[in-house]
Amino acid sequence: FGINAFIIRHVGREVLGIMNVRLLLLESTVLFLSREAVSRAALSATSQQREKCTWSQLINQQWLTVIICIFVCLPCCYVWLNCFSSVDIVYLDQYRFACYAVLLSCIIELCAEPPVFVSQVFCFVKLKIGLNTLHIFVRSVIFLTIALTDPTAAIYAFAIAQLASAVTIVLSHYGFYAYYINSLNLYKQNRNPTSSCFLKSDLEDWRKYFFENMDDFPLKKLSEFLPGVMENESKFFNSELQILTLSFLKQAVLKQILTEGSLAARFIFRPIEDSSYFYFTQTISRDVPLNDQDKTKVQEAGIVLGHLSMTVISIGLLALCFGQSYSHTLLYLYGGADFIAGGLPEILLKWHCLAICFLAINGITEGYMFATNTSHDIDKYNYLLAVFSISFLLLSYVLTTIFGPVGFIFANCINMFCRICYSARFIWVQYKPLGINPLRDFVPSKMFLFAVFVGGFLCNSAMFKISMTSHLMLGFGCVFIVLMTWAYENKDLLKVCWAYRKKLKFE
Repeated sequence: FGINAFIIRHVGREVLGIMNVRLLLLESTVLFLSREAVSRAALSATSQQREKCTWSQLINQQWLTVIICIFVCLPCCYVWLNCFSSVDIVYLDQYRFACYAVLLSCIIELCAEPPVFVSQVFCFVKLKIGLNTLHIFVRSVIFLTIALTDPTAAIYAFAIAQLASAVTIVLSHYGFYAYYINSLNLYKQNRNPTSSCFLKSDLEDWRKYFFENMDDFPLKKLSEFLPGVMENESKFFNSELQILTLSFLKQAVLKQILTEGSLAARFIFRPIEDSSYFYFTQTISRDVPLNDQDKTKVQEAGIVLGHLSMTVISIGLLALCFGQSYSHTLLYLYGGADFIAGGLPEILLKWHCLAICFLAINGITEGYMFATNTSHDIDKYNYLLAVFSISFLLLSYVLTTIFGPVGFIFANCINMFCRICYSARFIWVQYKPLGINPLRDFVPSKMFLFAVFVGGFLCNSAMFKISMTSHLMLGFGCVFIVLMTWAYENKDLLKVCWAYRKKLKFE
C-alpha cells in the first residue's frame, strides 16, 4: 500500500497500472496455472491416500510445476507483449524487459516448490511467515532503492526486484532445509543410547522442541529434493495422482478467468482458503462416503466449516458496511485529490466491497468441495465452470454496457453467487445422511448483524459532516464495538482457539 501510494504520487498512474495490473496479472496467471493443480492434487495425496503415493513420487510431482511453467510462459509472453503492449513509448522498453523478468522470476520461484510443499505438509507455519516476510522485504528494499534514485526507471526497478525476490525464495528455502536436515540427522544420532556421541543433555536442549516428533520426516539429505534422487521402489510418477492433477489443471484455467477480477480481495482471503483446503484434505477422504469415515473427524470438519464460513462472512460484512463510508478517505490517502476526481474510483471501491462478501464465502465453500470431491466429480464440475465462464463473459459485456465499469463487479458477484449456491447444495447433500447441517452455522449472530449495520449507518451519516480526523476516529470506535460484539457472541469459539494456541506453544 505504501509503495503504491509512493508510485502514484511521484511517478504516475500509468506506471502503477503497468506494474499492478499488467505485470502482477502476468505473474499471478503464470504461477496459478503452473502450481495450483499440482499442489492441490499432492496435498490430497498426503491425507488418507498416502499409502497409494510415495514421498519420492510427491517430490517428483512438484518439479512438474517448473515444466508446466515453461510451457505456460510461451503463450503468456506472446499475449502480454503483443496484445497488452499499448503503453506509452517512454515505458515500452521497460515494459518488455519487465515481462521477460517476471516470467523468468516465475520459473525460478517454482524451483523452490518441493521444499515449500514439504513445509506445508509438516505445518511449518512460522517458517512460511518468516521467509515470506524476507522475500517481500528484499523486493521492497530493492525497488525503493532504484525508484528513489531514478523515478523514471520504476518499471526496471520492479522487474529487478521481482528477480531478486524469486532468488531469495529459492535460496532461503533450500538454505533452511540444508540446516534443518543436518540438525535432524544429528539429533536422531545423538538420542540413540548406543551412540558414542550420546549425551543426556542433548535431549534437554532446544533441538528436542523441533525434532522430537519428526521421525516421519522423509528426507535424509538435501539432494533428495531433486527429482529421482530419493529411493523409490514404485514408478517415477503416480498414475492416480496424475489423473487428479489433470482434473485440477482444467479447473485452474477456468478459475483463472473467473477470479482475476478480484485480485485485491483474494490477497486477503487466499491464505485462509489455502489453510482450510489443506485441513479438509487431511480430515476428509475424497474417495470414501462420509458414512464410512471416522465420525469424530467428519463431525469436526463440519463444525470447522461452519465456524470458518461464519468468520469470513463477518469479515465480508465488516468490509461492506464500513467500506461505504471510508472508500473516499482511503482513496484520498492513497492517491490524493486528483486520484479520486470524478468519483469513479470511489464508486468502484464501494461496489467492490460487495464482491468481497461473495468472494469470502465462495473461497471456503468451494475449497471444501474441491478437497472432498472425487476426480470424477471434479471433472463434472469443470464442465459447469465452463458454463460459468461463458456466462461471466457475456454478463460482463452486457452489464458494462449498461452500468459502465461497475457492471464488471456486478457480473463477478452474480457468478460467485451461483458458485456459492452449487457448493452449498453439495455440502447439504453430503452431510444430510448424517443428520448434520454445517450451513446453519454460516450466518453470524443477530447482535453482530445489528451492530455492524448500525455502525456502518452512523459512519455513513457522518461522512462529510465532520472533519476527516473525527470521521476516522468515529470509524475506529464503531469497528472496535463491532469486533467486541463478535467476540462476545463467539466467546466459546475464541476459548477453543486460545486453548489450542497454548497447546501448540507448549508442545
